[in-house]
Amino acid sequence: MTTSTPDAARLYELLPGAYAWVQPDGTWWINNTGVVAAGDGVLVIDTCATAARTERFLRAARAATGDVPIRLAVNTHQHGDHTYGNSLLPATTVLIGHERMREGLRVDPVIDGCPPFWQPVPDWGPVTRRLPDVTTSAGLTVHVGDRRVELMHPGGPAHTTGDLIAWLPEQRLLYSGDLVFAGLTPLVFMGSVRGALAAVDWLAGLGPAVLVPGHGPVLTGADIERVLDEHRRYYSLVLAVAEEGLAGNLSPLEAAGRADLGEFAGWADAERLVLNLHRAYADHAGGDVDLISAFTDATAWLGRPMHTAV
Repeated sequence: MTTSTPDAARLYELLPGAYAWVQPDGTWWINNTGVVAAGDGVLVIDTCATAARTERFLRAARAATGDVPIRLAVNTHQHGDHTYGNSLLPATTVLIGHERMREGLRVDPVIDGCPPFWQPVPDWGPVTRRLPDVTTSAGLTVHVGDRRVELMHPGGPAHTTGDLIAWLPEQRLLYSGDLVFAGLTPLVFMGSVRGALAAVDWLAGLGPAVLVPGHGPVLTGADIERVLDEHRRYYSLVLAVAEEGLAGNLSPLEAAGRADLGEFAGWADAERLVLNLHRAYADHAGGDVDLISAFTDATAWLGRPMHTAV
């Protein structure tokens, strides 16, 4: 059985100077991060949800890179599991994000106190809201020593409206953020189901040799296409359930209650089906998701608060 305690996390060197910090088991609030080091600088890709988990990550990064300064950091999107630890970065670090990601974190109330939709209710520890210093609407290229890192937006809403990936084209190394969840249920309630589906093909078109997902194990070789195909099938299922529910005048919760998850029934965080249906319904109506209603329905479908281990 996979443990999800903080000390289960490990820093993996994917190629010289490029690392993935993988936190099992990748469920709610437990994410992956990245480190790219070259010359006299380091780029950090995302932080963690809590102060304790972020401090553990940064200690491992410093040990691996010889305490080379963290000159740059990027947030792949606004969600707290990837951003709440930003304030633990050095004050001199230049933080980069999509302009919509910055605004989303600016108004995010959850960093001030998590609502009781999860059990146990997460405690972030001594973190403060830290927003990007530099924003982009489409993408930009940063250089870490002689390493070229392309920070790219998928072109529209996907996991959120402000996603960025970090792509090292010469090494074919991809840090996908939450455009990819490896082996557990994807989440798109703040983005777009169809946009997330399109983003899968966009990522596949890059031809990565190594893919670091936002959650779950690092992927290489045939496992990359396998996981991307799983995303295609899952998003197609969500769209089909939404279409049937809308045709039958069912609520997202009612539609989820009738849905057969099939091959995805064993994935962790299956209640995200409800959240994803709320997004599909909102997109059909040309509106936005009522987050409180969506999470209330998700816990109703599950029959209890959602589990987390942060």
